[in-house]
Amino acid sequence: MRVVSLLPAATEIVAALGAGSWLVGVSHECDFPPDVVHDLPRVTRTTIDGSRTLGEIDRVVRAAGASTTAIDTALLAELRPDVVLGQTVCEVCAVGGDALIRALAELPARPRVVTLHAHTLAGVFADMLSVGGALDLEDEAVELVAGLRYRLRRLAERTSGATDHEPPSTLVLEWLDPPYVAGHWVPELVAIAGGRDVGNTHGGRSVTRSWTDLARADPERVIVALCGFDMARARRETALVADIDARRLFARGVEFLDGNAYTSRPGPRLVDAAERLALMLG
Repeated sequence: MRVVSLLPAATEIVAALGAGSWLVGVSHECDFPPDVVHDLPRVTRTTIDGSRTLGEIDRVVRAAGASTTAIDTALLAELRPDVVLGQTVCEVCAVGGDALIRALAELPARPRVVTLHAHTLAGVFADMLSVGGALDLEDEAVELVAGLRYRLRRLAERTSGATDHEPPSTLVLEWLDPPYVAGHWVPELVAIAGGRDVGNTHGGRSVTRSWTDLARADPERVIVALCGFDMARARRETALVADIDARRLFARGVEFLDGNAYTSRPGPRLVDAAERLALMLG
């Protein structure tokens, strides 16, 4: 079977199902597992210069008014996929549904299409089962999901029984200029890890809030997990924030998590994210 993945989370799901060798093309952002993706053709490209500041990137995205990711339709046709994995969660981070429909219309043969659209952990697991079904790997997908759910359940049992104190109020930031509080599955991960998210609700989209509002929330723990960037970039960007309320918020102490690897991708490593958050909140 020939599979093209247009987003990193889908690529990681395919690899976790033991079908990494079936991938014939991936997105420009796919970097994990490295031994699976390093030589694969890149079917998408982005108009965003990742070396720009966070504020500049935000302004470019807002000015674009649509997806900043494009599909190489000629390459997609050349790869002759049986299955294409896309998404409808974020038009900024990956190819959106409309762009995918237009690209598929240009192919000589229509592949099977699976779109990931989860905003909660339950939705993420449902997407994994959908991918498994499309690849005729239903049993493998059921086993994968069961293993991930088991790890989360054991983690929740440990964190809920670890202390008699109230869960620490926790703020997870996925962008700093402007400040965005992480949403979707992240508040669930915080709860499983033993915290109480004060920035967003389970399944809610990531939203921007003022530094003044965030400081008023008075979180006990602040975690910066930049969408699409690693911990080194998160540390540099945090040091550059000059807002008075932000500096007051960060003065209480900040933890950093690799948002690109763990919290931004609705795939198997969300469980790793929960485990890492538990160490920070413990």
